[in-house]
Amino acid sequence: MKKEQLHIEYDLYNDISELSGEDAALVQAARDVTAKAYAPYSNFLVGAFAKLANGETISGTNQENASFPVGICAERVLLSAASVLHTNVPIDTLAVSYHNLNGESNKPVSPCGMCRQALREYEDRTKQPIRLILSGMEGKIIILERSTMLLPLSFGGDDMK
Repeated sequence: MKKEQLHIEYDLYNDISELSGEDAALVQAARDVTAKAYAPYSNFLVGAFAKLANGETISGTNQENASFPVGICAERVLLSAASVLHTNVPIDTLAVSYHNLNGESNKPVSPCGMCRQALREYEDRTKQPIRLILSGMEGKIIILERSTMLLPLSFGGDDMK
């Protein structure tokens, strides 16, 4: 037997003021778009905002439903819209933020497992890593150079061959 170890590396910023102008604008846009989320049950509003490789931008928000499995996360709303509106255009950077109406929104949010898998698939499809910026409405911000860092030992299309 051999023990192995997984390791992820990310950049941690104290707040939005430490980011480059472009990254700060993406984070602010993700924070702003949380206002368009439909989350009447959880009151946990999530916004995603991305800059595509062609310079276009696109956003998504979580959309809840009384039948909970029917809801969809902000990241997958954004990926779906990007797939239709900008077919096969890679995403350079995707910022995700949240506004918790029931509490604080002061630490970085992280995509759920289903969104992590969807991000991995989009990276595979466009053959380009997606840089992630994770934040709340204030406080620390995490930047990962590729979304797949959040899903080690992942499953993809090559595993089905």
